[in-house]
Amino acid sequence: MNESQIRDQVQSLYKLLESRGLTIAVAESCTGGLLGGALTSVSGSSRYFLGGVVAYSNHVKKDLLKVAKETISSFGAVSAECAIEMAKGVKALIGSDIGVSITGIAGPEGGTDEKPVGTVFIAVSYLDSISEKKLFEGSRSEIRRQAVQSALLSVIRLLSV
Repeated sequence: MNESQIRDQVQSLYKLLESRGLTIAVAESCTGGLLGGALTSVSGSSRYFLGGVVAYSNHVKKDLLKVAKETISSFGAVSAECAIEMAKGVKALIGSDIGVSITGIAGPEGGTDEKPVGTVFIAVSYLDSISEKKLFEGSRSEIRRQAVQSALLSVIRLLSV
């Protein structure tokens, strides 16, 4: 997916947010701010996008986003449980209606048999919280781009019901 397609997704998302009077915030780990960058790539984004946190270290996940120490020690920073707590945490921290998080292993190093490179968890916290596990392929850059695209689609699907 190219930048033009991502901008189209962002515009579709903003139409949904506008029609419902909702705001969004993001917590990112492996994407390092790419989701926030995508969300601010269109004019008028400040009406819907309140802000984001790049929580690359576990310390930031715990202290700023309030991810429980037990969650990280039991499930890992790359897990559905951590992603959900990150999404809830950024929503509470920033005061948005929706919180979205991405945590994963973009590679090329860091993968394990249980969680290979390309493993990404995306969570959305709105009225309820959902998490999806994805396994992307490609370079580090491609995995990160796919994670952003998938996160955008997750919120669009949630709001389109």
